[in-house]
Amino acid sequence: MGSRSLLAVLNGERQSVPPVWFMRQAGRYLPEYRALRAEKGGFLELVYDNDAAAEITLQPIRRFGFDGAILFSDILIVPHAMGQALTFTPGEGPQLAPPLVEARLEDLHAAPQHLAAVYGTVRKVAALLPGETTFLGFAGAPWTVATYMVAGEGSRDQAAARLMAYREPAR
Repeated sequence: MGSRSLLAVLNGERQSVPPVWFMRQAGRYLPEYRALRAEKGGFLELVYDNDAAAEITLQPIRRFGFDGAILFSDILIVPHAMGQALTFTPGEGPQLAPPLVEARLEDLHAAPQHLAAVYGTVRKVAALLPGETTFLGFAGAPWTVATYMVAGEGSRDQAAARLMAYREPAR
């Protein structure tokens, strides 16, 4: 594959071989990920450890030679940085506390220092990534993140967030 073939395709340039990357390409199915997770403990310990998060980001690149490396992180790191407690409970998924249905939005605050580990991971991966590999970040859509923040957990119907949006549109 040529230099940065994924970016070339995104710029509308045809490639003889389509570039490859997979959503959630790092993670549970890789034995090297499972070993690192067993060593470090929980998911958040991995995200907030620059070396571990960079290693996890790079594992599928080394193993499979994908054209895109996806930053190892989570969309709920931002509400965590704003002051909501974040836990990942096996079998239940992520939980934020207190949910905004119980807390005041004004009690949350921007705390960019809580994102320092993520920025460190970005710098580390950028320095170690092969030149032909595109580095991909991601962000949760505002509504998706808001539904977690309001309910404190994932929800298929997003009832708590929808109710808050209708009852308190200024909030």
